Amino acid sequence: MENQTKPRHFIQRIIDEDNISGKFENRVHTRFPPEPNGYLHIGHAKSICLNFSIADEFGGKCNLRFDDTNPIAEEEEYVHSIQADVKWLGYDWEDRLYFASDYFQQLYDYAIDLVKSGKAYVCELTPEEIRETRGNLKEPGKESPFRNRSVDENMDLFTRMKNGEFPNGSRTLRAKIDMAHPNMNMRDPVIYRILHAHHHNTGDDWCIYPMYDWAHGLEDSIEGVTHSLCSLEFEDHRPLYDWYLEALDVYRPQQIEFARLNLSYTIMSKRLLKQLVDDNHVSGWDDPRMPTLSGLRRRGYTPGAIRNFMDEIGVAKRNNVMEMTKLEFALKSDLNKRSQRRMAVLNPLKVVITNYPEGEDELLDAINNPEDESAGKRQVPFGRELYIEQDDFMEDPPKKFFRLGPGREVRLRYAYFITCNEVVKDENGNITELKCTYDPETKGGNAPDGRKVKGTIHWVSAKHAINGDVRLYDRLFCVPNPASKENFIEALNPDSLTVINECKMEPELAHSEIGITIQFERLGYFCKDPDSNDNPIFNRTVPLRDSWAKIEKQLHSGAKN
Repeated sequence: MENQTKPRHFIQRIIDEDNISGKFENRVHTRFPPEPNGYLHIGHAKSICLNFSIADEFGGKCNLRFDDTNPIAEEEEYVHSIQADVKWLGYDWEDRLYFASDYFQQLYDYAIDLVKSGKAYVCELTPEEIRETRGNLKEPGKESPFRNRSVDENMDLFTRMKNGEFPNGSRTLRAKIDMAHPNMNMRDPVIYRILHAHHHNTGDDWCIYPMYDWAHGLEDSIEGVTHSLCSLEFEDHRPLYDWYLEALDVYRPQQIEFARLNLSYTIMSKRLLKQLVDDNHVSGWDDPRMPTLSGLRRRGYTPGAIRNFMDEIGVAKRNNVMEMTKLEFALKSDLNKRSQRRMAVLNPLKVVITNYPEGEDELLDAINNPEDESAGKRQVPFGRELYIEQDDFMEDPPKKFFRLGPGREVRLRYAYFITCNEVVKDENGNITELKCTYDPETKGGNAPDGRKVKGTIHWVSAKHAINGDVRLYDRLFCVPNPASKENFIEALNPDSLTVINECKMEPELAHSEIGITIQFERLGYFCKDPDSNDNPIFNRTVPLRDSWAKIEKQLHSGAKN
C-alpha cells in the first residue's frame, strides 16, 4: 500500500533543516501577533492554526502577543474577543500572553541606543512632507533637512518628545538608513511618533508610541521567537526588521513569509469590516454574515471545520483566492458527522390524515445521526394533524416531481406512507390544507407488501409543534471579489438575510443549546442564536444543497471563454 502521508510544506521543511543544523538549539518558538484594532476574521485563523500547530508539532511554544502600538484604534473589547477566538479554535497560549506595551520601556531604550550610535534622528517634517520626500520606485527620496543633527541635539529632542513637550505630528524619530534605497521601507522610516492618547494597557504613561515596524521584530527578539511566521505583505519589511536587529546587535529570529488566506465573496480587511459595522450594514462584528470568527461561531461554524479547512488548503508561498464553496464543503463534512438531526417546517402547509383516529397520537422512533450510531434515537410525536413544507406539494406536479400531489403517495420520514385525496383552498384560491389518508401498515416508513415510493418528506405534528423563527443567511456579497469594486458597499447582497417567523418545529428543538449546530432534515444546518428566549431563533449555518457552486462554475466558465 502506498504511503498516503501528506507532503510537508515549505515551513516544516525549513524547521526540519534548522533542527538538523542546530540553528536554534532545536528550539521552536512561534507567536500569533494580532493588533487589537478589530475582531479576528477567517484569514487570521490561518495564522493562528499555522503558528500553534507548528509549535505543537515540534514540541515547542507559541505566544499570543498583542501588537498594541496604536492607542487610537485599539480597544479592550478587541483584546477580549481575540482571546476568546483563539481559545474557541482550540489553542492554548498557556502563560505566554504578552503585549507590545509590556515592552514600551525596552523599545524606548533601544531607540535611545540608535540615537546614541548616530543611526536615528528627530525629524520635524510633517507626515505629509515625509511622504512627499520619500520618492518612488523610480526616483530616490530626499534627505530630511534635520537628518544630520548632532547626537546631543537628537537626544535632547527625543527626551522632550517623551516628556510631552510637543504636539501631535510635530516631530518623529526616524532611522537613518538610505533615502535612495530601492526598498521604500528602508528610506529613513519613522520609529516613533507623538500621540497624546490614552492607551488601553498603559493609560497615560506614554505620549510617544513605537511604529509597528519598529516594535514587531524587536518583540520577537525579546521573546526569543525562533521562527517568525508572517504573511507575504511583510516580505518587503523583513530587510528593515533585520536592519534594526543588526544595528542593535540583539538576538535575531528567522522570519518566514507565507501566503495569506483570500476567500471569494468576502473581504479580509478589518478596516472595511469595521466600516460595515459602523455604518450599520450588519448588526455587529458577530453578525453571522461576517467572516469574523465570532460571526462564524454565531452562525454555527465549528472549530474543527475551520481547522480541517486550513489543513486542506495547506501553506503556500504564492497568494491565491480560495472559493467559499471549499470552506462550506469542509463545514458540511464536519457537521454531517457530529450534528444531530431534527425536523422543522419553515413554510408550513397543514395536512389532516382523515383515517387517523381523532384525539390520538403516538411516539415514533427517529434517528439522531445516521453517521454516528452512538447518537442513538429520539421519539417524535405523530398525530392526525401535521405540517409539511409548502414546497413539498404541487397541485399539478411535473414528471420528475416525486413529492406530494393529488392522488400521490409519499413517505413521511420515520412515520407512514400517506396519499393526498383532497386539496382545500380559501376564497382566493390559495391552498390552505390537504386531506390525506395513511397506511397504518407502513409504520417506520416501510411497506410490508414491498411497494416503493420515490418521495420522502419531513413533517411535524401540529399538536406538539413549537413556534420558532429562522434567519436564512446567505453570502454578504454577490460578487467574488468585492474589494475590487470602487465602492465595495455596492457589492452587498440585498438577499443576504431572510427572516421567517413562526416556523413549526419538533418539540425537541425547544431544548437545543445555543451554539450547537443541528441539521434540519432536508433543509440544512441551523444553530440556535443567543438572541433566543421563549421563542427560539435559529440561524442557517449552511444549506444542504449548494446553489453557489453552480454560479461559481458558470463564472469560471465565462472567464475561460
